[in-house]
Amino acid sequence: MSVPGESSHFHMAPELRMRELHQLKIEEQNPKKAAVLMLFYPKNEITHLVLILRPTYEGVHSGQVALPGGRVEDTDPDFEHTALRETWEEVGVPMEAMRVIKPMTKVYIPPSNFWVYPYIGSTMKTPQFIPQEDEVAQVIEIPIAKLLDDANVTSQKLSTSYAQNIKVPVFNLDGYVVWGATAMMLSELKVFLKGVLE
Repeated sequence: MSVPGESSHFHMAPELRMRELHQLKIEEQNPKKAAVLMLFYPKNEITHLVLILRPTYEGVHSGQVALPGGRVEDTDPDFEHTALRETWEEVGVPMEAMRVIKPMTKVYIPPSNFWVYPYIGSTMKTPQFIPQEDEVAQVIEIPIAKLLDDANVTSQKLSTSYAQNIKVPVFNLDGYVVWGATAMMLSELKVFLKGVLE
């Protein structure tokens, strides 16, 4: 099944971000590359998705909820390997225990000038997560049904690295507010899964 594509990102994209992306010639920015993994796994016989809470630091993604992942290294043969390696480094799931199921649609992040390549992946056993302390303040385990529940989509006023007190669409997942690029990627995942399950 094909992926929903960029249009599914827009459900969760702040209006300001939409205007910025519309005007921007992305390749002229010489963006850096990163990859993330949407990792499914069983826990108490329920399918879960792992997210992470970034530590508070001097940077544009301080204290945000994110997917495990990170920058492409010269030694990575491809983006898929980056997503697996970074997930192993950040939350301790062995690379050999995970498999990549499908690539999703890349997302550009203007504040940090990154193209991010998301992948759906899975592991058959409940992981024993080991957070990388300098990258991960907390591992967040979300039942996939909560992502699919439209009642968990709302909007909230937030201050970001590029604007103060703006209204943005968010996922509210077990009390964690997920917005920005991560919400855009999860929006595509949600649309894709609903298409599969219907």
